[in-house]
Amino acid sequence: MTILMDDGNHKSPTKSAILSAYKKIVKESKEGDVVFCHYSGHGGRIKDDNGDEDDGHDETLIPVDFEKSGQIRDDDLLKILVHPMAAGVRMTCCMDCCHSGTVLDLPYRFTADGDVEEMEMNERVNFTDALWTGMSIAVGVAAGNAVASAVTSAVAPEMMILGGGPNAIHEYSDTGCCTVA
Repeated sequence: MTILMDDGNHKSPTKSAILSAYKKIVKESKEGDVVFCHYSGHGGRIKDDNGDEDDGHDETLIPVDFEKSGQIRDDDLLKILVHPMAAGVRMTCCMDCCHSGTVLDLPYRFTADGDVEEMEMNERVNFTDALWTGMSIAVGVAAGNAVASAVTSAVAPEMMILGGGPNAIHEYSDTGCCTVA
């Protein structure tokens, strides 16, 4: 178990330490494992840098050294923690921070607002992009789209993100709540 805390007794939750911990859990996890990731800290949103966000902002985790090292974008979490996780691993992430509702850019979403009773498909997730990661473009766009369609219809909500109601609300607000410049 890896614990990062800014209490002086544990390794500090710097950007490098957080990303290294996520890479470690991915490397050590195998089919049948159950993984729990918990983040309690600051979360934010910054201008989307690659056009994949409908609202124009990436959600972020804000490490203790963000002024020097920067924030951790949802795109990075998807590439480092979600995509490389072995098939058959059941991962639950509890992100206790502002803007956590889609901080992993997952295909399924649960918003704890009292109105939603089931997981909902997050239409913003692009399975085609996920599948192209590491694949040769020579395979062809048609094959990628066919595989993406099959995965989209067959994927069960085995990877979950639990985000609090207020966090989902902040994600779509125009306020400067928890925004770090």
